[in-house]
Amino acid sequence: MTTPAEPQLSLRHNREFARFIVARFLATLAVQMQTVAVGWQVYAVTRDPLDLGLVGLSQFLPFVALILPAGHVADSRDRRRILAACFALQCACALLLLALAARGLDSARPVFAVMVLFGIARAFAMPTGQALLPNLVPRAAFGRAVAVNSSTWQVATIAGPALGGVVYLLGAPVVYATVAVLLAAAVAMVLSLRAGGRDAARSAEPLGWEALLSGLRFVRSRRLVLGAISLDLFAVLFGGATALLPVYAADVLHVGPAGLGWLRTAPGIGAALCGVALGLSPIARHAGRWVFGGVIVYGVATIVFGASGSFWLSLAALLVMCAGDMVSVYVRHLLVQLETPDEIRGRVSAVNAVFIGASNELGEFESGVTAAWFGTVPAVIVGGCATLAVAGLWWRLFPELSRL
Repeated sequence: MTTPAEPQLSLRHNREFARFIVARFLATLAVQMQTVAVGWQVYAVTRDPLDLGLVGLSQFLPFVALILPAGHVADSRDRRRILAACFALQCACALLLLALAARGLDSARPVFAVMVLFGIARAFAMPTGQALLPNLVPRAAFGRAVAVNSSTWQVATIAGPALGGVVYLLGAPVVYATVAVLLAAAVAMVLSLRAGGRDAARSAEPLGWEALLSGLRFVRSRRLVLGAISLDLFAVLFGGATALLPVYAADVLHVGPAGLGWLRTAPGIGAALCGVALGLSPIARHAGRWVFGGVIVYGVATIVFGASGSFWLSLAALLVMCAGDMVSVYVRHLLVQLETPDEIRGRVSAVNAVFIGASNELGEFESGVTAAWFGTVPAVIVGGCATLAVAGLWWRLFPELSRL
């Protein structure tokens, strides 16, 4: 919690931090716009919900294969250059999608190939960006930096899908061209950073299993951290319905790409409102119960969304769903940041990113597979029920988390 003695973090006086925030905002905005366009375009071509799951899987497989080496690289190389290279690769992916859309898409396979490259970029960008932030601000101002960073990310998450849905009305090529421009600007902002590079006093640890697994061993040694991030993993893995939003927008709610943009935006609004509430009134007691309560709210809201045939009820359910998820994200973030030393922050962030990536991309694949098997609506409802079952199981497996 911020204390009165903590210095004010002024973007005007901290240009390095401001550049980082702007770069991350532009990149997040671009990725959210691209997600809407890819989902709508793939489903419009194939009309198969399984392909929406494969979009997530094609990003997750390279991500999970490279994330641990990426964490080691973030701890041993200049984090600014790594992040700039990641944004540049994402920009190249947007240009490839632009070329595919301009030529005319009759199969989803080329999109899957581009998403593999995108997954590679994300594998290195996530731990690097998380590890870079503490190097850009004074330690005493880190709490405020995290708050500003989280807030701008939420704003981009809210604005990106809605903007992507509206711009998609002009055509998929227009969306991908806009995404490429935004990512190119993000590259320029990161390259302009003068601070935050590799600490000269930190020696590069040789790449090997000992180095790669050090972050995993650190997480395993902290059962509170392990319980929090694994709970979030399995709750979102089974309860994730966002991959099926194009199906709901097209076939269930009949609201088109603009409506899909708003459906994509609602989770960000819920998370942002919850984040503001937590900032104004931080959790001070019974944090463990709050975590499990958030997961239960997430599961119940997922069931409501799955059964809803109303656009406005669906928006409300998505908003509440991600407000509940934000509580567990909040506690997990504090646990990871407070207990991780800088010399292994990249590797611990990589482990955390594995859980996040698995819950998102692998969750999208799971949703696509179950929707292809059982139908879209039953798949979402069953997923919400599975989330509630996970909450009950984790209450017994990690009693120290429930008592936190």
